[in-house]
Amino acid sequence: MSNLTKLEFNALHVTRKNYLTWILDAEILLSAIGLGDTIKEGNKTSEQDKEKAMIFLRHHLDEGLKSEYLTIKNPSTLWRDLKERYDHQKTVILPKACYDWLHLRLQDYKSVSEYNSIMFKITSQLKLCGEKNITDKDMLEKTYSTFHANNMFLQQQYRDRGFTKYSELISVLLLAKQNNKFLLKNHQARPTGSTPFPEVNAVTNNEYRDNKTVGRGHGHGRGRGRGHARGHDFVHGRGGNQ
Repeated sequence: MSNLTKLEFNALHVTRKNYLTWILDAEILLSAIGLGDTIKEGNKTSEQDKEKAMIFLRHHLDEGLKSEYLTIKNPSTLWRDLKERYDHQKTVILPKACYDWLHLRLQDYKSVSEYNSIMFKITSQLKLCGEKNITDKDMLEKTYSTFHANNMFLQQQYRDRGFTKYSELISVLLLAKQNNKFLLKNHQARPTGSTPFPEVNAVTNNEYRDNKTVGRGHGHGRGRGRGHARGHDFVHGRGGNQ
């Protein structure tokens, strides 16, 4: 009994704003606890199961709706009455969902994650309204075809990779976005060429110290001069034997 009175999902609001998600959740939960047949017309379930289903359904109704359907004791009757009252929501939501799908474009969103969220919201609404399921192929094509015009080359690269699942493409796009942000932050923290690499500093300092040591050694005079000349010729592309 405690499982039946536990609020498994949001109660159906009297304003019907959550009807489509509510009816799906209720149907799934009733089936999960073995009471799925109780809401079907002409079912032959036991009176005990019907009572359990009524407890479950009433517990997931807004207080205002509970009082409106106070006299109904058969779960299939309650289910039918709720559908007759609220099922027209599909005719309201479906045109909007179809419009949103038609005009969904990747280039209109600031981030891939935001686009991905809207994509799933629209496709879920279409499914709830009984529309033909949007396939991975549909979602892939929608994403490819709505890249910004400046990214046509990039779009073709992703097409050529032959993704078969929308989730795979989105994962790659999200990773690419993170990498771009990481590189940008590095560039802003240390613009290219602003600081030489440590290895370059070490080599330069070592050469400087070696040159000073040679300069202070016994190689003064003519030998130093000839060595310097040969070094000068090599740097400028003139070999030792000409």
